Amino acid sequence: MTITDQPAISAASADSTFASFDPKTGTEIARYRNTSAAEVDAAVAAAKQAAILWQNLGAARRKTVLKAWGTVLTKNLDALAATIAQETGKPLSDATLEATLAIGHLGWAAGNAAKVLAPQRRPSGLLMFNVSSRVERVPLGVVGVIGPWNYPVFTPMGSIAYALAAGNAVVFKPSEFTPGVAMFLQETFDEVTPVEHLFTVVTGLPETGRALTQSAVNKVSFTGSTRTAKKVAASCAERMVPVVLECGGKDPVIVAADANVKKAAEYALWSAMSNAGQTCIGAERVYVVNHVADEFIAEITALAKSISAGPSGNYGPATMPSQLGVIASHINDAKEHGAKFLVGGPESVTERYVQPVIMLDVDQSSTAITEETFGPTLTINRVADINEAIRLANATSYGLGASVWSKRSGRKIASRLQTGMVSINSVIAFAAIAAVPFGGVKDSGYGRIHGPEGLLEFTYPRTIVKEIFAIPIAFTTFKRTKFADSFIKKMVKLLHSKGLG
Repeated sequence: MTITDQPAISAASADSTFASFDPKTGTEIARYRNTSAAEVDAAVAAAKQAAILWQNLGAARRKTVLKAWGTVLTKNLDALAATIAQETGKPLSDATLEATLAIGHLGWAAGNAAKVLAPQRRPSGLLMFNVSSRVERVPLGVVGVIGPWNYPVFTPMGSIAYALAAGNAVVFKPSEFTPGVAMFLQETFDEVTPVEHLFTVVTGLPETGRALTQSAVNKVSFTGSTRTAKKVAASCAERMVPVVLECGGKDPVIVAADANVKKAAEYALWSAMSNAGQTCIGAERVYVVNHVADEFIAEITALAKSISAGPSGNYGPATMPSQLGVIASHINDAKEHGAKFLVGGPESVTERYVQPVIMLDVDQSSTAITEETFGPTLTINRVADINEAIRLANATSYGLGASVWSKRSGRKIASRLQTGMVSINSVIAFAAIAAVPFGGVKDSGYGRIHGPEGLLEFTYPRTIVKEIFAIPIAFTTFKRTKFADSFIKKMVKLLHSKGLG
């Protein structure tokens, strides 16, 4: 049964629509509503009422609803994957993997929210020994989620599932390139929710996303470019609305002298080329120690020559056509800076697809090194030792993920990297582990999704203290006595003069 005692979303607005396209062919798939600012405001208003009802259901009931959503998504896994593949152009196998990871995160958030967000008792200290202290985690209300097109289920689910599990309502603005995937999520959620308008999708062009940041939401979780993230943060700052920003990366791979070189080459290639390189945590730069550089270069070059982009290839087209210009410009800039092409070159960028490109000895000032390419390209540079590799890996404005290959020193190297996440002897493994936080530093953003941190992100702490018995000495009154003042001073000296407090 659905709870309906809340205002309906008004449909009285402009009839403008926009189309989604198959990036493999350019043909139109379907048309979707270009939601107006007034409709966004109405959706948020309805979500605020839904949030109250959702919170009143309690953690156990919320868990049941979200687990049921996971069951529905699992039963419809093939249809979800097909929708992802159609709108992004990625192979069906990759789309299926994405959907399964998203369902896994939904299950973890639902199953762990009550424990992570449970009230905590805190010590009150000797001075306040007659007071009990408690910290509660309180849902924010309505979370606005603005999602990307490269992983249209996995990435936004890291905010949607965790925000819902924490007791919030969600208004989700998907990328205009993948609105069908978002509608699939809402339709399946509607099958299980007992609360109307609890999870609402507002499709539209960038103006719809801007309207969401300017609406009465209580927090915004954004995934996209650093440039747009700064605009989102500025818009939200005007109303003191907090944000989670998951931006781009220029993720390095460090290959030490004691690395499993064959495996490092195989995994680095997949990290760089899968999903047509459209992965914010995908490899874009390799720093390999001279001792194993020749072996690594020979191995990855041979592997790269066996993969290709295309309708029946290893990966699909550029989902966003305008990205082709960025990819081409970075390749050309590397060429102008003297890079050697091991695989592919400027000619690899075609009308829809980009064939694999691997560049060697790329100048550190090239945009192929300094800016996010977001395409199936990889730069490789030799280094004298690990210290140089770490220095170059950190010499970027980004700080999202990294991959380290070493049999003995992986953790030591990882601890020196200025990134939010590191995989040792693997690539992007952290994304598949629901219990650990996901996010970056520097221009890669701030805030975290996934894990306990992802649940805490969508709540605020409320402190509650209560006097459990009265004492004859009163501190918080104009009637405070000289004896009380003397007692406080003695207690402070006792506790802190010798570092006991």
